[in-house]
Amino acid sequence: MAMAGLSSNFAPVSSTTLYRPPDTRRDSRASDGTVRLAALLAIAGGFLDAFTYIAHGGVFASAQTGNVVLFGVFAAAGDWLGAVRHVLPILAFVIGVGVAEKVGDPPVGRRLKRPQRFALVLEIAVLAVVGVLPTSFSNTVVVLAVAFVAALQSTIFGKIGGWSVNTTMTTGNLRTAAASAYRVLLRRERDRRAQAVTFGTVCIAFLLGAVLGGLVTSWLHNHAAWAVCILLSALLVLFEPDEPRTGSPPLASSRASDN
Repeated sequence: MAMAGLSSNFAPVSSTTLYRPPDTRRDSRASDGTVRLAALLAIAGGFLDAFTYIAHGGVFASAQTGNVVLFGVFAAAGDWLGAVRHVLPILAFVIGVGVAEKVGDPPVGRRLKRPQRFALVLEIAVLAVVGVLPTSFSNTVVVLAVAFVAALQSTIFGKIGGWSVNTTMTTGNLRTAAASAYRVLLRRERDRRAQAVTFGTVCIAFLLGAVLGGLVTSWLHNHAAWAVCILLSALLVLFEPDEPRTGSPPLASSRASDN
């Protein structure tokens, strides 16, 4: 049974829409239910980055900025094997974004009915398989799988109310939280308070996910992926996507959430 009053308020954006800075003076704030949904997805995002970093060769699955930097560092040192190890997740992430964009195409979206639920189910299925793999299994395959589902999550769930958000990395969210807090505290722009609280909550949730990911991964290794499966399964039960009721396009594409 869906939790009353809680629904995904992630606003859909066409893949061709140009980004414009959010106008926080309009009523673009997210509902409490949507903030909770974003926070839980951010916990999953932080958990998965900690999971791949600790258990699978110090490679980030979601934070592609880190992989780009490490690719450059290893390439500069002439360690091309190490460089390739960091570029492969980038390619898997790009493929995941492409799949998410395809899900957002109107013909596909109409057939799927609920694309956001489809993305969550696919993410759960991939992580469930990762969880059964032995410790000796290839780190590269696991990281590629997690990078793929991270791209799905970050692209499909890219808006919170009228604001761009990223639930699989935190730099852009932290920037928005800090800028909004500055405007509230020093410029007395009270209309920014909701944005500061919302993005601060998402950042803290990501940190909490990273801490939990570090602890659980050290204990369960690959089985730790099942913890995220449980969390995402709970989201399927507790939250009801809005798009079937609003008739709006299904894809919530994150154009401004950068890492």
